[in-house]
Amino acid sequence: MTTPQLGKVGIWSMELRFGDQEVGNALAADLEKMGFGAIWVPGGIDDGVLKDIELLLAATETVTIASGILNIWMHEPADVAAWFAALPAEHQRRVMIGVGVSHGPIIGEAWEKPLAKTRGFLEAALAAGMPRENLCVAALGPKMLALAGELTAGAHPYLVTPEHTKQAREILGPGKLLAPEQGVVFGDSPAEIREKAEGGLSNYRMLPNYRNSWLRLGLTEQDIEDWSDALIEANFATGAVEAMAARVAAHHEAGADHVCVQIVSGAMGGDMKALGPQYRALAEAVL
Repeated sequence: MTTPQLGKVGIWSMELRFGDQEVGNALAADLEKMGFGAIWVPGGIDDGVLKDIELLLAATETVTIASGILNIWMHEPADVAAWFAALPAEHQRRVMIGVGVSHGPIIGEAWEKPLAKTRGFLEAALAAGMPRENLCVAALGPKMLALAGELTAGAHPYLVTPEHTKQAREILGPGKLLAPEQGVVFGDSPAEIREKAEGGLSNYRMLPNYRNSWLRLGLTEQDIEDWSDALIEANFATGAVEAMAARVAAHHEAGADHVCVQIVSGAMGGDMKALGPQYRALAEAVL
């Protein structure tokens, strides 16, 4: 089996997972027609992402459907492998399961060392028959990136910069998938853009994994505490669609195979019907 075709640019969307299903299915079909190569949906907070991937597969014809992420604390690896094996072959070819270890503050007392936990999950999934070509890891730090390259198709880093992409490519080496997420923020004023950006970061800013990643990339604790412009600019391309296209291009130049773009509309996501014109503007700029 070969790694699913993701194309150069995809869409990462909270709304397609948690919004109105009928509207979401229509929007997913539109994204496919626009030419985006993959649709990524989150799964970190519950155990329902595999069912929602099935719904999106049924609503589309060619686009790859990916998880960003499947929370390894909420799924048994053998169950994931069995779920995949039961899919029709035409659907297997367009599924990418991005897995992630989540965060200690979310998991609580059951939390174990992230690297060992992730390795154990991946090795068990592979032993149960899950193809490594259909797996990737939401890796941020060097050791998790190396593990992603060792046991899966590659890495799907989230909330990262082109500099992180450059470092990740050096760790993964050639021939491994590198598919970073890139947030973009539309808005009619700097105040609106900042409000959406702060909302989009609010659930992540206090999580150790992301704080440590930002510190490795040169941000300071003060940047994170003060919601500095540097923090916003590191994570999001804002304003003009040309700036968004330039950031996507920067990831590709740094070594990304695929960039999945997320329109950030605040902590709770955006109006699904309002997203269509923004997706079309992005398609014209980046595809």
